[in-house]
Formats: sequence, C-alpha cells, structure tokens
Amino acid sequence: MAEKVVLGLSGGVDSAVSARLLQEQGLEVCGLFLDMGSAEARYDAIRTAEFLGVSLEIADIKDELEAKVCKAFESAYLRGETPNPCIICNPNVKFRNLIVYADGIGAKHIATGHYARVENAMLFKGQASNDQSYMLCGILASQVERLILPLGKFEKSEVRELAKAYGIPVAEKPDSMEICFIPDKDYIGWLQKRTKMPGEGAMCLDGTEIMRHNGIYRYTVGQRIPGLYNERKVYVSAIDAGKNTIELSYWDDLFKTEVRASNLNWLIEKPALPIRASVKVRHTKWECPECTVTPMPDGSVRIETDTPVRAPARGQSAAIYDGERLIGGGLIL
Repeated sequence: MAEKVVLGLSGGVDSAVSARLLQEQGLEVCGLFLDMGSAEARYDAIRTAEFLGVSLEIADIKDELEAKVCKAFESAYLRGETPNPCIICNPNVKFRNLIVYADGIGAKHIATGHYARVENAMLFKGQASNDQSYMLCGILASQVERLILPLGKFEKSEVRELAKAYGIPVAEKPDSMEICFIPDKDYIGWLQKRTKMPGEGAMCLDGTEIMRHNGIYRYTVGQRIPGLYNERKVYVSAIDAGKNTIELSYWDDLFKTEVRASNLNWLIEKPALPIRASVKVRHTKWECPECTVTPMPDGSVRIETDTPVRAPARGQSAAIYDGERLIGGGLIL
C-alpha cells in the first residue's frame, strides 16, 4: 500500500503540479482544500482532484482565519505596522490544518506548492527567480519535519509547462497575487468595512509638518509620496499610530544597518551568542545581506547588516538564513 501524503490543494497550478509529482514518487495524495469562501477556488480544487484521481477533503477555515489572521492583520494596521498575513497564516492555520488531517488519516507527511526546498528536515531557498522561503519563516520545526515541497527545484515557468504537459485543467489559471481573504486587492476598503479607522494627520519632514495624510493605514514604510519637496522625492520612514503622524525622509535616510526583531521562531537550536547569518526584511529577490544576529536579554535579536537594508518596516518579518538554509524569523520592531 502506498504511503499517504496530505497536500494542500488550493485549486491553483502549483498545488496541482505538486500532486502529480508526488504521485510520480509513488505516494497516495490526499488533498485538503482550505475553504475561505471562494466558490471559484473550491470548484477548481474539486475538478483538479477529480482529474488527478486524488481524494479531496474540504475544511471550512473561515472562522479560524478570522480569529488568527484577519484580526491580527487589522490590529497591526491600527498600530501603524505593515503585517504579512501569509507568514501568520502558514504555521497557525494552513500547516496546522494539514497536520491535523494527516494525523486523522495516518499520513506521515504533508505537502504544499511553495517554491522552497526541504532536505533532512531543514528548509532551504528555492530557485532565485521565485523563492518563497521568506513566507515560511514562521512555520514550526515540527511542521518542517513532516513537510515535502515538490516544487523546490523548479522555476515557475517550468511548472507552467509541466501543467500543460500533464493536461491539468487549471494549467492556464493566473497566479494569485492578492491576499487570499481580500480577493479584490482593496485592503483599504476591507479595513474600512471592519472598523473605524484613524483620520487625517500630519506628515512631517525633520520634525516639521509639510503635508497631511488621510489615514495611516494607507501607508507603509518605504512608500514614495507623490510629488517633490525641495525638488526631491520623499518617502515614508516611520508611522506613529499614537500621534497619528507619518515621518518622511529622503531616499538615503531609508537605509538602515540595524534591525530589531521579536517573537523569534528558530528552526535551529536557539543561539545564546551572536551568530553570522544573512537576512531578508521583505519578500524580495535581491536583498539578503550578510549580518550578525545578537540575542538580547528580552528574547529579541539585534540584526546588524554588513550593507544597509532599505526601509525595514515594523510588523514585517525578518527571515534569517545560514547560506541557503532558512534558520529562523521574527517580527521587525
């Protein structure tokens, strides 16, 4: 009897190709569709499972997503932060549900269509063009131990070609780029429907108000403000929710060589002394400088980069690497 693996089957191309690759390895693929209310995604998952001959369980996670991700997303914007809901969702909702279902049917492993690699219960970067390891910096070591990532060695274009070659019915389906619970991409409208958001306030450069903003939740650190001031471009450098103000700066002032991060999730033994590593402060293809990570008495870490990083934003994650290996991550303070 073939060994079972539980695959997060989303109705998209990546998870569909992952299913076929797992089948080619001789595994019995048991699909789990995490239902967030999209009838289109549910239909695509069902027809993909039928085409591949994969069993499919549908789990309604709307309430869990609201409690663990949506509320945190909303609260972060009210604090003037820039949250990354996928990094919150992965360990607390997506991978948790995959493991619960796997345990229920006696499956040892779980799988997703993320573009990263797992080797010997360690997480590594995927191909540089579409690496998604940053999005996995919050998942637990116990989840990594059971994880298979079939797409780790592939580029997205290769996966598209495989989908066509396999005849997968969603082979031409566009990539999903938006936040899954805000399918129209209008996070500002989504926030406004949920709660009373703060109104306008001052935007200051060097302590002097030079213009007004129409709500701090509309901005993130590093964002360029339209127009020029003193014939120069200005950018958001800090957001103060308590004062309802936005601090502006010129381009050069956005770059930092020190970042603090809390709520560390280590995928190695928690270091007691400074370690050399590299860090990503956002989901980017190119910015991952070498750094020194120093544990602090309060449980946070101080990250000192060899070369400056652009506009680290409170609420985003700092993903820490040892070479290609993802070794941890935490929330930027």
